[in-house]
Amino acid sequence: MTSIRVLIADDHKIVRSGIRAILEQAGDINVVAEAQDGEEAKALIQQYMPDVAVLDIQMPKVSGIEVIRWARANLRGVGLLTLTAYDDTPYVMGVLQAGANGYILKTASPEDLIQAVHDVFAGKSALDASITQKVMAHVFEHKAPITYEELTEREMEVLRLAAKGYTNKSIAVQLNISDRTVQGHLAHIFDKLQAASRTEAVMRAVALGWISESSAESPKD
Repeated sequence: MTSIRVLIADDHKIVRSGIRAILEQAGDINVVAEAQDGEEAKALIQQYMPDVAVLDIQMPKVSGIEVIRWARANLRGVGLLTLTAYDDTPYVMGVLQAGANGYILKTASPEDLIQAVHDVFAGKSALDASITQKVMAHVFEHKAPITYEELTEREMEVLRLAAKGYTNKSIAVQLNISDRTVQGHLAHIFDKLQAASRTEAVMRAVALGWISESSAESPKD
């Protein structure tokens, strides 16, 4: 069984202890480090290179959003999952635009948190249901004033499969192309749709009517 190496960053020790206890009961999750502020989180992420970093938003010294932005720019192999009590739209959009792979509320069940870590480790997006609604509302609200460059036929094929929850490898197999080619298409899609993540790109394509909302089940970042 593959062990998922996780780092937890939260400024409350009792919260970190609770998260650790929940995650380690899964059997295949190993918490390798804990950070009490954003600055320590950056140092420990760089030191341990965890598979998934579970981050609070409001932390001393450096915010969770800043940690996510830094990690996405410098350590792209680390999955980034926000676990927070805040569900305000500015927080949600700030986190996703920074490049997080998931956004889970602290009201989630232990099973949902464990599943979110597994999803991020597998390359999927992990969004609380209420967060998905906020993202959709935000995208629809802001779609009118902006004109986006149209995607090529191949880029649309890649985006439709990404919206259905397929990984880069699965998309490559279905389209008979290489993983690197899929990554290249996704980079062009992100650029054309002005999106920082696969989730944001899929939501924007739904808002523009390029793909159906029913197909956007579990986009993976």
